[in-house]
Amino acid sequence: MSKMRKAILLLSGGVDSILAGKILENQGIKIIPVFFKSYFFDEKNAQKVAENLGWKLEVIDFSKDHLKVVKKPKFGYGSSVNPCIDCHILMLKKAKQLMKKLKADFVATGEVLGERPMSQNKKALELIEKESSLKGYLLRPLSAKLLKETIPEKKGKVDREKLLDIQGRSRKRQIELAKKFKIKWYPQPSGGCILTDLEFGKKLRKLLEKYPEFDGNDVETLKLGRHFWEGNVKIIIGRNHEENLKLEKIKRKGDFIVKMENYPGPTALIRPYQGKVSNEILEKAKELILKYSKKAIDKIDIKFQIKNT
Repeated sequence: MSKMRKAILLLSGGVDSILAGKILENQGIKIIPVFFKSYFFDEKNAQKVAENLGWKLEVIDFSKDHLKVVKKPKFGYGSSVNPCIDCHILMLKKAKQLMKKLKADFVATGEVLGERPMSQNKKALELIEKESSLKGYLLRPLSAKLLKETIPEKKGKVDREKLLDIQGRSRKRQIELAKKFKIKWYPQPSGGCILTDLEFGKKLRKLLEKYPEFDGNDVETLKLGRHFWEGNVKIIIGRNHEENLKLEKIKRKGDFIVKMENYPGPTALIRPYQGKVSNEILEKAKELILKYSKKAIDKIDIKFQIKNT
């Protein structure tokens, strides 16, 4: 085998991708861990994992490209507004570019056959490999023995006998392997991508319906507060002091900020996607502020501050 063998590893931060990297490292393969960040998931867990393992993580922001996929996925959504297949394809296309740039031998992921019904069944794995133009150069170390032999295996760059045959949704074997490799910390399987969250998905679908041209700033507003639509104008009510501050920070030209001057309570951000912010909408924002304000209940001397940015 060649002494200088390199693999691009898609490191999500979860136990599967960690194990994929460790299995390759045990074969003397240099791994280059990569995380693709977007408006819907960040690198915090992957960065913590990489630091714990002594890996140098490369973080690539593909937010704008990913947003296009989220708005109009070729292969559809999962249970919420999560285009998992399209997302994986996009990541792998960019990983292929990196593979060529860094002269790596292949791309590896922590995907496990049958672990996720939409994106990790056999048909989906084959589709993802084909669509990403990585046919023959995409290795899934945890399930490799259940899948077609890759070109790096055929060429002897990877020892197939030292790869695994894990399948299904149980994490028992992964947990055992993590102990064997003395991996002390990894995040739980849930979480990560906010697109899988059903409540977030409802808000995103509504925004897609009302204003398909939304951008990253609009996505950030979906993570904050209570949301109310008045025609094509949205009112967002902060749920705590931290969210109030974030709403003021995230405002942009054309937005209104409404809050009470003489009592503590929620801040309202009003965002007109089409049309004007009428007096009726401003009054509605005030009503919502009072509804969710404990300190201002039954007060009659309330003064409001309205700022148009």
